[in-house]
Amino acid sequence: MRTCRVGLVGAGGVAQRHARVLTGFEDAELLGVTDVDPAAAEALAGAHGARTFRDADELLAAGPDAVYVCVPPFAHGPVEEAVIAAGVPMFVEKPVAVDLKTAERVAALVAQRGLLTGVGHHWRYLHVVEEARQLLAGRPVRMVNGTWLDKVPPVAWWARRERSGGPVVEQAAHVLDLIRLLVGEVTEVTAYGDGAPPPVEGADIDSVTAATLRFTSGAVGTLAAACVLTWKHRAGLEILADGLALGLAEDGLTVRDADGERHLPADPDGARVAVDRAFVDAVRGIGDDVRVPYAEAMRTQRLALAVAESARSGRSVALPTGPAARLTPAVADTAPTGAVTADA
Repeated sequence: MRTCRVGLVGAGGVAQRHARVLTGFEDAELLGVTDVDPAAAEALAGAHGARTFRDADELLAAGPDAVYVCVPPFAHGPVEEAVIAAGVPMFVEKPVAVDLKTAERVAALVAQRGLLTGVGHHWRYLHVVEEARQLLAGRPVRMVNGTWLDKVPPVAWWARRERSGGPVVEQAAHVLDLIRLLVGEVTEVTAYGDGAPPPVEGADIDSVTAATLRFTSGAVGTLAAACVLTWKHRAGLEILADGLALGLAEDGLTVRDADGERHLPADPDGARVAVDRAFVDAVRGIGDDVRVPYAEAMRTQRLALAVAESARSGRSVALPTGPAARLTPAVADTAPTGAVTADA
């Protein structure tokens, strides 16, 4: 394959970013765009000399080499199913769904088809993340504290729980994904939300959420998420290991050990390019650096939804850690009081 012809489903801000990146590659071409808002699709397609399609089926009929699914959380499911049925490599923006049932259904179809997939957890392509992994090699992590303290984004669906999943699912999933990568799998979460929505019309999400995490390794952690500010205050994590403290964010890594403190700057724009570069290379068969395929993104999705469920119910949620892990949607009859169980 000389050129990777990409179709975009969705024409919002994240789709626009991918379009800019992809059209900057000599070996990629934006075939076309479809969106529920035809005017938005026409504007994005026109900006890059691409075609506009009525829907995903028409886009797929044009024969793309890959499809990027860049839709809001609540719109995931039908598009992915159509792409999988067509056997086309698929890149999905996070979160992969607003609920677990949809994501599990798509994951099962991806596995059955053996489809090449990627998910937009671009933080994994920050070079400082690899530096953090090297520094932690051989050192057991004792504690991790994750934060995402931000504002309500200016899109109408974001402040509705059934549309976005809430701040933990829609925003803090980036932090939870790195927590899993650097610390390991979580076995149990206990979370609380304040029950008060942010001052946005129609909002029904928690303004703030606080969670505790227990890991298979014995490490413990916390997550704090908030959307009550008018600016992005902090998004990242702090990790404590024996004789080592790391502060990791999208813009850099701060290291403190016996030799003192040092800061390594990051390149967030470079990471956003790298995630697309890796996927296009994989589609073309010349690379193998897709760091978050759909199955891996599912583990982060389960964790984010477990935090959201615990905050909603006021009870702890246990997560399985085996390869076939699946969060049970209901409380088992044999569960101890105050525990929401999960099976494998």
